Amino acid sequence: MELPVALRQAVDRALDGVPVAELARAAERLSRRYRAELRDGRFHIDDDLAARAYLATRLPATFAAIRASLDAVAAARPDFAPHSLLDVGSGPGSALWATAACWPGIDDALLVEGSPAIRAWGEKLAAAATPSRIAWQEADIAADLPELAPRDLVTLAYVLDELAPEARGRLVDALWSRTAGVFVIVEPGTPAGSARMLALRDRLIAAGAHLIAPCPHAAACPLPEQDWCHFSRRVARSRLHRLAKAAEVPWEDEKFAYVAVSRRPPSAPPSQARILAPPRSGSGRIDLKLCTQDGRIEERRLTRREGEVFRTARRLGWGDALA
Repeated sequence: MELPVALRQAVDRALDGVPVAELARAAERLSRRYRAELRDGRFHIDDDLAARAYLATRLPATFAAIRASLDAVAAARPDFAPHSLLDVGSGPGSALWATAACWPGIDDALLVEGSPAIRAWGEKLAAAATPSRIAWQEADIAADLPELAPRDLVTLAYVLDELAPEARGRLVDALWSRTAGVFVIVEPGTPAGSARMLALRDRLIAAGAHLIAPCPHAAACPLPEQDWCHFSRRVARSRLHRLAKAAEVPWEDEKFAYVAVSRRPPSAPPSQARILAPPRSGSGRIDLKLCTQDGRIEERRLTRREGEVFRTARRLGWGDALA
């Protein structure tokens, strides 16, 4: 997956003239903070160089994960056509761009971000985005959110790992109360990120939310303790991206976990199952690890004898729904 052309060009302009060595050092410092899930009272992105390092090395991955999560919503709810967006912890506007790519009808977006450094770049990049009304707001999301009108789509991506546990539930409750249609949360695809998703999934179900994705059921998660629910998107790396990360291959795989819920129940039955791992193909067969509609984990083998079901399954990948 690649960034939209207008966004990629705006990022290229933002990085023009930045020494690669400085960018690489800032990117490594950012990476260490994210991996350690540091909560030391400082923003991970606390200056202009850190913000540009994020644009070079993390924006493509976060965009891809958010876009994949929104694509799952669009596939499950083809009648959902949001016009307004509230994104909290917006960073450089990854969710804005992913939403506009998924639903071009979005014309009103409110983006909330506490870090002045990354918010400044988000505002500059958003000048090339298509929604007609885009507003940015500063807020301490670890504290109480300001009064915000409900929006059709509410997103919270790559934020919860920066918050203390007691603040996570409070923020999710506040955002659910401001959701008119669909609420999507995205986190890193680590065991810790998946555990956060499970806890919030249960919290939202208890609050009356209807699951859209990835789960095909609202029962307890059937995965064993040593496993965790996550997905992956392959992300194209630019030349500067590779240099900043001292990487040789022109791509990376972004692992992510997500949950999407709705105010209203589905108008059609949910998918039969979600594919939880890369399919394994052989001669005339395909093996799938599935989370099924009845709340079980199933290893299913489909063969050429099953005709159209087999041909459809061969086109599906990790994270797709099996109808």
